[in-house]
Amino acid sequence: MKKIINKPENVVADMLTGMSAAHPEYLKKLDNFNVVVRKDTAASQKVALVSGGGSGHEPAHGGFVGKGMLDAAVAGDVFTSPTPDQIYEAIKAVADEAGVLLVIKNYTGDVMNFEMAQEMAEAEDIKVDSVVVNDDVAVENSTYTTGRRGIAGTIFVHKIAGAKAEAKGSLSEVKAVAEKVIANTSSMGIALSPCIVPAAGKANFTLGEDEMEVGMGIHGEPGTHRTKIKSADEIAEQLLSKILGDKPLQSHDEVAVMINGLGATPLMELYVVNKKVNATLKEKGVKVYKTFIGNYMTSLEMAGCSVSILKLDEELKSLLDAKADTPAFKVL
Repeated sequence: MKKIINKPENVVADMLTGMSAAHPEYLKKLDNFNVVVRKDTAASQKVALVSGGGSGHEPAHGGFVGKGMLDAAVAGDVFTSPTPDQIYEAIKAVADEAGVLLVIKNYTGDVMNFEMAQEMAEAEDIKVDSVVVNDDVAVENSTYTTGRRGIAGTIFVHKIAGAKAEAKGSLSEVKAVAEKVIANTSSMGIALSPCIVPAAGKANFTLGEDEMEVGMGIHGEPGTHRTKIKSADEIAEQLLSKILGDKPLQSHDEVAVMINGLGATPLMELYVVNKKVNATLKEKGVKVYKTFIGNYMTSLEMAGCSVSILKLDEELKSLLDAKADTPAFKVL
């Protein structure tokens, strides 16, 4: 195992300490907890957004803490759900009378632990609600989930619900727009290589030199099948076929597109994938309103990518365009 770390058991705390040192204008780390919170949350007087999950998906989730997105991010151990007490501390750190919305990716441990933390907060008379993101169309059930997994489309939820909260929407209004994003987002990815969890010290699965896994999860969960490596155009067509089969688009529909890298994929290759995605959507008469290219939700050093498509209406377009300023995401 070759990794630039100190001790595997300290990697998450070390990362968050380094992150908060790099971005003190945006966030701070809670003492004794693997939680980063928005530096100016106390003065915001708005619905607070809290998200998180296992580490290893950076910049998710701490990189999206800031104006117009998250107010707190909770980091579990690598590929491991954060504990209820960590989530509860995050809720307490950012809650005010407007309430807190939890944005949870659909993994069994995340759902269970966030729900437990929500119950703990409600017992202290903190107003809390939650949504569960399940944008991955690859498989219906997986190693870590009942139902579809939550992957990179979660970033659209952070952005749009965050904008609604920043505009002083009520907790019910922020939840409603988050659920609209979830209902209109579909994602799917492929993996070209495994990754190495620091505590394990070895690859979490194996792929032949000429193989790729279609529908791979962000923790290395199996996808739909393995196949010989295909061209970028063929990969884009395969992913789009499943995505558009999930939520068909009509001519003149408008969408946001995210081509997300899994950690080890050069931007060059993500742009090549986008070339085909963009052309295919245009052929169908679908207008690409905005495109996001880069590493938004990774899987350590896994090579591969995912495609996310969000069908837009005027409300979602306006909120997508609203100002955001975080370490990893800016709309100025």
